[in-house]
Amino acid sequence: MSRKYEIRLKSGDEIEKIARAGRVVATVLSRLEKAVEPGVTTLDLEGLAQAVTAEMGAVPSFLGYRGYPAAICASVNDQVIHGIPNRIPLKEGDIVGIDFGACLDGFHADSALTVPVGNIDENARRLLRTTEEALWRGINMVQPGATIGDIGHAVQAHCESAGYSVVREMVGHGIGRDLHESPEVPNYGKPKNGVRLRKGMTICIEPMVNAGEPDIYTLPDGWTILTQDGRLSAHFEHTVAVTDNGVRVLTLRESPEQDDTARQ
Repeated sequence: MSRKYEIRLKSGDEIEKIARAGRVVATVLSRLEKAVEPGVTTLDLEGLAQAVTAEMGAVPSFLGYRGYPAAICASVNDQVIHGIPNRIPLKEGDIVGIDFGACLDGFHADSALTVPVGNIDENARRLLRTTEEALWRGINMVQPGATIGDIGHAVQAHCESAGYSVVREMVGHGIGRDLHESPEVPNYGKPKNGVRLRKGMTICIEPMVNAGEPDIYTLPDGWTILTQDGRLSAHFEHTVAVTDNGVRVLTLRESPEQDDTARQ
């Protein structure tokens, strides 16, 4: 992690390199999304992620990062983030958050989505929809002169108005040559507060939203974070750049099933 508030502005060429890494991330996540079904294990998804990443000439950002043992984080149901892939088959009605980063030509990109396993109930479907909508509410705040607080407030307001809570301890982040750079990007905040956005900043916005209370805890594995109350959690993320024209999403997936209303 870079020193707090030491924000690295990126040149146009550097943003293009992050965008190329972002295309790898988007491709891998699209493949994983299609592979999710009852009976598949998160370790199966891990193998697919590593294979597709290698085919595209990139390397996984997470594998070995601070000792993390996998290329993806796969967080099921009440797991918030950092779930380690395992051999337990996914079941009909589960939800699985998949977080993935890739490094290409020395630059990282990072993205996440939460995927239904077969048919899920309306409560889970509403949580996923609201969390993705919150991501786009945050993204739509990005422009030169806006603040990190503007992003966090947009995410928080949307989630809390739907009766959900945002996780406070885990936040988004800057990204570039390092996987995690300054500034931190919380999913809560006050408008016009915090670091001011400038052209050349590249950040990851990633709402982590709980169906119940915001409290979390970590398993003895040192990685897997769960909701304290055992209720569901969802996670969506994109890497974005601040440009003269506003925001550019660098990890956008092309999915005909995607609901464009989430971006409004």
